[in-house]
Amino acid sequence: MKLIGLSGGIASGKSTIARRLETLGAVRIDADQLAREAVDPGSAALAAIVERFGPSVLAPSGELDRAALGARVFGDARALGALNGIVHPAVRELAQRRIAEVAATDPAAIVVYEVPLLVEAGVSLPWDLVVMADAPAALRATRLIELRGMTPADARRRIESQASDEERRAVADVLIDTSGSEEWTLEQVDALWERVSADPPAG
Repeated sequence: MKLIGLSGGIASGKSTIARRLETLGAVRIDADQLAREAVDPGSAALAAIVERFGPSVLAPSGELDRAALGARVFGDARALGALNGIVHPAVRELAQRRIAEVAATDPAAIVVYEVPLLVEAGVSLPWDLVVMADAPAALRATRLIELRGMTPADARRRIESQASDEERRAVADVLIDTSGSEEWTLEQVDALWERVSADPPAG
């Protein structure tokens, strides 16, 4: 099995890359989806969140009220750190379990683990390759404003709260330039797939 870590800043085109790799035959694992599963009702992570932040972060259904929790941690570095200390290990455990299941089912699989905060959360797995979606911050801000309806100030805050382009490039084995057309991005992804699918798995 090969394990590819895929990351990039907000609005950098990670999902476009991940969808293409999945279409080409990769097994896609999405850290955002795992983060939602990690706090499902009855989970240890949700219980820990309620213990730390109080029952006001629960919706009447018993599910996590993300808006209420977001309001509690927004602008509070200590609270955010406490939340990350609960959620990140739970997500890591789910990811390792999912990756192990794939390896057991298909030892020749190529797994793409899409991790938006790979750099920020210090996600360290036995990567065969770390791929980074790469686009200038100014372009990503424009995408957030035009495609997601953010204000320029909100877009800037979101980008500045993440790792810098330089920090992401420092850990990348492969950069996919997503600053041009979608066709150009997909051409690079296709070339990457040809490369990783042709090489035999390590070990």
